[in-house]
This record gives sequence, C-alpha cells and structure tokens, in this order.
Amino acid sequence: MKTHVKKGDEVQIIAGGNKGKRGVVLAVNAAKGTVIVEGASKLKKATRPTEQNPEGGIQEIDRPIHISNVKKVG
Repeated sequence: MKTHVKKGDEVQIIAGGNKGKRGVVLAVNAAKGTVIVEGASKLKKATRPTEQNPEGGIQEIDRPIHISNVKKVG
C-alpha cells in the first residue's frame, strides 16, 4: 500500500483530540494504515519491573494515529 508520508517527514494532525499538533513521523505501518508521530499523541502504560527497568511504573509512549488524520507539512 502506498502512503503519502514516510519516516522522518514533518506532519500536522488534522483530526481528533490532538488536532493542530506537529511532529516528526517515527514509524509508518502501511498494512494497518497508521503512523506514529513524535510527541503528538501520548499513551500511559503500566510496566512491570524488569532487568532493564527495575522500578517498573508508568511509562509514556507515542501511540499510533490513522494515516488519514495527518498531513505532510513543508
């Protein structure tokens, strides 16, 4: 599937709760039709303690946005 954005492009969110925010595309999943935009849409996830993260706790990660809700800027 062909997409209008690729990794590294600067995009603006044009729909949803984060409308108007800008960021850089970190990843594109063409099969699911989603993109991950840096700093645009955050998700809080509880994690268990592991060797890499001994304390565990709540972690903020970037969540996917549907590709039709972003437009390329510049």
